[in-house]
Amino acid sequence: MTADDVIQAWDQADPAAIHPLRRVSEEAYWDSGRAQADMLASVIPGNAKVMDFGCGDGRVAIPLAGLGYEVTAVDASQRMLDRLTERAPELATVQADADGIAGHLGRRRMDAVYSLAVLIHHSYSDCLHIIGKLRAATKLGGILVLDWPVSDQPAEADNWIGVTTWSRQQQADACTEIGLEPVDSGLPWGVYRAVKATA
Repeated sequence: MTADDVIQAWDQADPAAIHPLRRVSEEAYWDSGRAQADMLASVIPGNAKVMDFGCGDGRVAIPLAGLGYEVTAVDASQRMLDRLTERAPELATVQADADGIAGHLGRRRMDAVYSLAVLIHHSYSDCLHIIGKLRAATKLGGILVLDWPVSDQPAEADNWIGVTTWSRQQQADACTEIGLEPVDSGLPWGVYRAVKATA
């Protein structure tokens, strides 16, 4: 799967197909976003400038902004951003893929970046490329929260909703190359501090 394949599939998907809780109820779907925003707040400093990369319709970005964070919601899908804006018109949105982030930020860097339910759908090379761009958008010492799972039997996703997993060594090598220091957080996603790359 290429990044373009994932973006196109996501953009065309029925909202009920995107997240399993939508099949339960809209309330359950939005409640899950509030719960995830609370988890993110346990590792992101208060009042931080935060980027939600792959924000979708704002399930997590909207409640995180409600907690006092300055959130920039970024997605390659204008359709998703339109849904977010209908619900929270005051939230800053940017239509961009990973390569487009720098053009919108300029020299500005974020205190924190999170990307949930994005990286798992991409190939190893696309995942590394995206993480490199997210790291570049984060100030030195800032926090990145990434859905970047490891497995004893790593494998690449073979469809847009599949899951790519990494070996611990692959991930450690990538962190060194990109400039990420793992942070012990207890969260279900990888949490990293932006450091100088040593490779």
